[in-house]
Amino acid sequence: MKKMKKKKLTFLTVPAALLAASALLLAGSTAGSARAALTYFSEDYSAQVSISRIGVSLEENGEAISSRDYTEDNTWAETQGVLFSDLFGEEGVQLGRPYDDTITVRNSGDIDTFVRVTVTRSWLDGNGNKDTSLDPDLICLGFLEGNGWVLDEGASTKERTVLYYTNALAADESTAPLLDEGALTIDSSVGSKVVQETEETDEGTLVRTSYAYDGYQFYVGIEADAVQARNAQDAIKSAWGVDVQVSEDGSTISLQ
Repeated sequence: MKKMKKKKLTFLTVPAALLAASALLLAGSTAGSARAALTYFSEDYSAQVSISRIGVSLEENGEAISSRDYTEDNTWAETQGVLFSDLFGEEGVQLGRPYDDTITVRNSGDIDTFVRVTVTRSWLDGNGNKDTSLDPDLICLGFLEGNGWVLDEGASTKERTVLYYTNALAADESTAPLLDEGALTIDSSVGSKVVQETEETDEGTLVRTSYAYDGYQFYVGIEADAVQARNAQDAIKSAWGVDVQVSEDGSTISLQ
């Protein structure tokens, strides 16, 4: 005799936005995932550019939710917010439902920049620890390409997506949207993935069925950073370790 015991699916979400705003990174100078340090490309180059004019902001639906700007008194002005905080409403996340959201990056400084975005997706257990056995592809994000954004396939993995905006951003200018309509969907198959355990008892075999994603949270992090557009080829190689081609007028880049 088999007894089936189903556990109710509890689906929680803690969506978060991480912003790392940086200008040119000096070799060997790095910081944590939530923020990166602003340094110089070289002593000669830094003498031509005032670092107080560097800034980058991550925007959601036209509003800055995270930013990092260097101020005239040689300090960072930083804000950090949460992605998708108003997206789901009181009913919470509905599996299989596409949610519209507009993500852009704005040049909040005073000099032209190129920007890069790194998006991470993962599942967190009830203790907030990442579980690498669960599939990040079930956290579906609809990235846009062909509108200025280009995917760096060599740097991307199942958990991490790296995109570059190929057009230089003037002061106070924002990128085209990063995500398409229906930007975020949690795949409906999450609700059908089950784990079964069996136990032999005096009454027969007891089969316990639970949801693989029961009690888990999904995590989405977006990190944006920027380099000065001047001397872009060397600057991007120094900051990001990427070889690019720069147009003659310096207004666009392409990955090699």
